[in-house]
Amino acid sequence: MKAMVVKDYSNGAEMVLAELDTPLPKPGHVLVKIEASSVNTVDLKIRDAGPDLPFAPNTPALLGMDFAGVVEAVGSDVKGYQVGDEVYGCAGGLGDLPGTLAQYIVADVNLIAHKPRSLSMREAAALPLVGITAYEGLTRAGVTAGQKVLVHGGSGGVGHIALQLANHFGAEVFSTGHGSQKLDLIRKLGATAIDYKTEQVDDYVAAHTGGKGFDVIFDSVGGANMANSFAAAKLNGHIASTVSMVELDLTLAHVKGLSLHVVFMLIPMIHNIGREAHTEILQKLATLVDNGELKPVLDSTSYTLEQANEAHQRLASGDAMGKVVISV
Repeated sequence: MKAMVVKDYSNGAEMVLAELDTPLPKPGHVLVKIEASSVNTVDLKIRDAGPDLPFAPNTPALLGMDFAGVVEAVGSDVKGYQVGDEVYGCAGGLGDLPGTLAQYIVADVNLIAHKPRSLSMREAAALPLVGITAYEGLTRAGVTAGQKVLVHGGSGGVGHIALQLANHFGAEVFSTGHGSQKLDLIRKLGATAIDYKTEQVDDYVAAHTGGKGFDVIFDSVGGANMANSFAAAKLNGHIASTVSMVELDLTLAHVKGLSLHVVFMLIPMIHNIGREAHTEILQKLATLVDNGELKPVLDSTSYTLEQANEAHQRLASGDAMGKVVISV
């Protein structure tokens, strides 16, 4: 099979086209012919950090986590799947799990689900990692109807799904962003747009919450922005962060009694624990999609497998709107 692999993490970790043996199905797994994959920020981090990340695959590394495709063979002990089924999931690209920038993958059935019927393969491939991340963050933060939820980075991969899920849970949704296209997308997805370049935290907290602060903040920006999340949260509020690798004074979080929920959806994949939770979330997301309550937004660009390096560059540029997808 054709695949794009990183032979050396140094010198920019360029991916090159290679011919690999097509994997064979094994117990608890299905062989899937991949039709599309999508690029996630963690893919870029693996290429940048390489062996410094404990979950980076050894070279030659086959990256890519998300996929959508068709089942071609079923391993023993597998129930609920048969040849010809359309499936999607986040099932490879780290540790000893071969990635999805290839024509085939042998995927653990606890990391996949049947593809939403109403989505194309490209759309379905855009959803798994960001969908699981957004769902886990919002549910762990206990989002309920009537709450005011602020999403930092609502036009990004995780953020634009979080906006739609927060609406599904019945929240009143707000989101930070910058640039007319990104702010327009935020509004289109049912949230009140806040331009973080022109509106200070205290100003938008006063305007939208009467100075009380937001019930839940979903922070997909992280880093130094965590301080803005603390400032925007109400007393005893909740913050779900997908990027919490930062040194920060927690005094404000303490005096406000804030709860911080760190979301790292790769844990089941890395440690092979609780993987079935990913299938359950993917099934719920598929239902929401087919009910018209959720849809991934794809970047305007389109890439082939051989153009995987360009696809990674597109995401790294910060110019992408929604998910960058690779057709296999």
